[in-house]
Amino acid sequence: MMKILWSRPRVAVVTAALVLFSPVVLAPGAVRAGPAAAVNAVVAWNSHAQTAIYEVARQSPTTTARSFAMVQGAVYDAVNAVAGAPYRPYLVAPPTRPGDSAPAAVAAAAHGVLLSLFPAQAGALRAQYDEALAAIPDGRSKSGGIAVGAAAAAAMIASRVNDGAFSDATWRVGTEPGQWRPTPPGFLQVGAWFATLKPFVVPDPGRFRTPGPPALTGAVWARDLNEVKAVGSATSTVRTPDQTEAAIWWDDPRLVEWAILRDVATTQRLDMLQAARMFAMAELAAVDALIACYREKKHWSFWRPVTAIPLAGTDGNPATKAEPGWTPLRVTAPSTEYPSGHACFTSSTMTALRTFFGRDDVAFSAYSADSGTVRHYRSLAAATAELNLARIWAGVHYRTAVDHGDRLGTRVAREVLARQFGRP
Repeated sequence: MMKILWSRPRVAVVTAALVLFSPVVLAPGAVRAGPAAAVNAVVAWNSHAQTAIYEVARQSPTTTARSFAMVQGAVYDAVNAVAGAPYRPYLVAPPTRPGDSAPAAVAAAAHGVLLSLFPAQAGALRAQYDEALAAIPDGRSKSGGIAVGAAAAAAMIASRVNDGAFSDATWRVGTEPGQWRPTPPGFLQVGAWFATLKPFVVPDPGRFRTPGPPALTGAVWARDLNEVKAVGSATSTVRTPDQTEAAIWWDDPRLVEWAILRDVATTQRLDMLQAARMFAMAELAAVDALIACYREKKHWSFWRPVTAIPLAGTDGNPATKAEPGWTPLRVTAPSTEYPSGHACFTSSTMTALRTFFGRDDVAFSAYSADSGTVRHYRSLAAATAELNLARIWAGVHYRTAVDHGDRLGTRVAREVLARQFGRP
């Protein structure tokens, strides 16, 4: 069954740091009517990117942020150049000629980056590339667009050489109360390299700090632990069916945020330049937010609910009680607890969309294979608020971790967007 979530009141959406942006003015609600528009090449290649990045390569949700940022950053530079560079380029504005094909530029940029990331998928990627180019008449326009896209891809690939991706960094493991230790079922060490990944936009991700997790002897910690213990358990009797669905929907490793961006681009009928800019704003804000978030994760190295709740009797807090054998609704990611990476990611994505459109009441929906349902939202704020709660309902994060992750993601996104994607 489809669930409809009504929006909260509108929130203020334009800050002084973002005054360089000219929001895309589209009438809310009206754009969903009428016949379907032709497929936008930017949206189509974002879907191809998901196929390569996740469906085939099965990159982790965190790792995918780097790959999507590379693809969408190159596509943005290519389309922006073809359009005459009305916005500041991310890396480069390749030389163009009047009439260069934007669809050809999109295909060449996306294909070039994806091929560099996944050379083993060369055959499938070439087939998608050839199909896209076959729809464009041969001639100077097509060859010019291909050259622009190839140059944008080359610039992106060069910018990420030796950026620290996939290093052998590990999380710090401890045995004292509050210290992170590997979590079931895999007891893995995954993703610590993201903490030292070269940022895409912000000069110093380490400048974005958080207050830290609550003291184990305090009331906030007791509230956090007891809340997730009750509502996030696999066998919870207080979590509602809709909360269970939301927890699963947001936790799908085939991130619903990818589908949300495509849904928004399609229902708002963005042209190629608008779509390229929106995707790049969202993906580059998200990747830098995650880098800053993972630096904080590595610094605080706080324990996850799945290990803390069975050991709650050791935390020195009389308001918490251990529950041996407690398990969460969803599998805990193999990274440290604080702050929530998903909260950082989603808040940065929604901040980018809010900045792009200049308002919060942007409606969208998306499907999750894990939950088998479509969920609908009337505003960006409503979706963000539900994601934060859904991480608690899933049993994988405490309230403080999601609250601070939300704030961190917003702050990083605002700096990314103040530095990039505005008018020259």
